[in-house]
Amino acid sequence: MIGLIQRVKHAKVEVEGQVVGQINQGILLLLGVEKSDTNEHVDKMLHKISNYRIFTDEQGKMNLSLRDIDGELLVVSQFTLAADTKKGMRPSFSSAGTPQQANDLYLEFIDKARSSGIVTQTGQFAADMHVSLCNDGPVTFHLQV
Repeated sequence: MIGLIQRVKHAKVEVEGQVVGQINQGILLLLGVEKSDTNEHVDKMLHKISNYRIFTDEQGKMNLSLRDIDGELLVVSQFTLAADTKKGMRPSFSSAGTPQQANDLYLEFIDKARSSGIVTQTGQFAADMHVSLCNDGPVTFHLQV
């Protein structure tokens, strides 16, 4: 499971001109699912994202997590994160999970995030989405579990 997280002041996702998910301060998560991913990967990714210390404390150091600041989470499915770009000029998606597997794990991640008390908004799985954000920093991390 691959997560690209961005610390944001605000972010939103639109589908066909309609806002489907929107957050204030928090994390925009682009979530990619690979064939080998399981429910265990969902738990590990959620733990990492909710506790990853990327928000600044009073001294300006990245010591606070999403939970510490009561931040919000915007989860967007991102099939292209599973691309193999090492060879050639066209990405290979052979390691990507099937659409059914990816959707199941995406929905499980969202349910578990919400159940854990994190205010969570989403994009729309497999839709043509437009994502807007104000990256705070900029701060962006590539996470794998």
